[in-house]
Amino acid sequence: MDLRFLEPLYRAPGPVASVYMDTTRANENAVHEIGLRWRGLREELSESGADEATLKALDATAGGISGIPGPQGEALFASGGELIAAYTLSGPPPRDRAALLPVPDPIELVCDLDDGLPYVVVAVDREGADIYAYPAYGNLSEERHTSGATLHINKVPTGGWRQKHRQRHTEEVWFANAAEVAHDVEEAVKNVQAAAVFVGGDERALGKVREHLDHRTAEMLIEISGGSRSDPDAIADLRKSVEEGLRRTAVVLRSGLMEQYAQDLNREGRAVQGLTATCEALRSGQVGRLLLAGDRTGEPALWASASDPLEIAEDRGRLTDPAEAFEAPASSLLLRAAQATSATFTRLPEPGDAQEGVGAFLRFSTAP
Repeated sequence: MDLRFLEPLYRAPGPVASVYMDTTRANENAVHEIGLRWRGLREELSESGADEATLKALDATAGGISGIPGPQGEALFASGGELIAAYTLSGPPPRDRAALLPVPDPIELVCDLDDGLPYVVVAVDREGADIYAYPAYGNLSEERHTSGATLHINKVPTGGWRQKHRQRHTEEVWFANAAEVAHDVEEAVKNVQAAAVFVGGDERALGKVREHLDHRTAEMLIEISGGSRSDPDAIADLRKSVEEGLRRTAVVLRSGLMEQYAQDLNREGRAVQGLTATCEALRSGQVGRLLLAGDRTGEPALWASASDPLEIAEDRGRLTDPAEAFEAPASSLLLRAAQATSATFTRLPEPGDAQEGVGAFLRFSTAP
């Protein structure tokens, strides 16, 4: 994944407050529970030295987004009394946590977004469709609700000439609604450069929509279960099906990359593994793709320069100006250096050994 979206975070003056919180609204007490979680994290930040203006900036945003079915989380970043960025995560973070560091701590954010592909979700029925367009990285970018004419949408049960006339009118209404939905789906695909379109709902209505789609969009369709527009539980099932489809796609893509990584580790100058070797490659600007495991529990700290993102080392004495150095979790500094050199990022499968959880493809590698 492209790390350029992290630039505003690293451009902000430190210290930066980074917050990760479960914002799932699974029961009627969820809002209260989320409030309690934020209150605890707020106290941690205050005890760490966060100023009141920065805490108030987070107060105004913390809590997630209502109306999203199923699990969710959020990542918030604030500094100097201002909110820098707020992201809705596809699921809860491994644990609620908050940190005040000289630099942002975006590891859970990038790992969550690394599974992302630009896609469109469509819940269709005979009256129209709900269309949701998601970019590869970031929050919901577009939400459309289209409803066509509803006159005589349900076919009459008895025979005769009048039934035939009304049935023909029903078919005409479905046809017009389907054409409108198809147009909106194509626009949504174009707006986020979607790689897939997940569709659920009424099968016959979907068939009519398919007739109106251009060839490229029709080839992207992935039919999934669920998706009734009037049933919140069905929408939740639709989202679950979409997430499973995205996970399967991400696993396939990542497995191919990992096979190449294993091969390149045996070829001199193609890839490196381990914290020390990765730090050295970043310091020399050689990293083309940074690889990190998502679970950074117990990760070591590194030393870094406040002015030069590439100045990172396990030993403070290796820095050009040790006096100005600061210490922070390794992942936050590795990502900072990778972003500064336009390197990309891929989340590694969870390793059995700590050294296997850090690595990189080098710039002259053929890694995609």
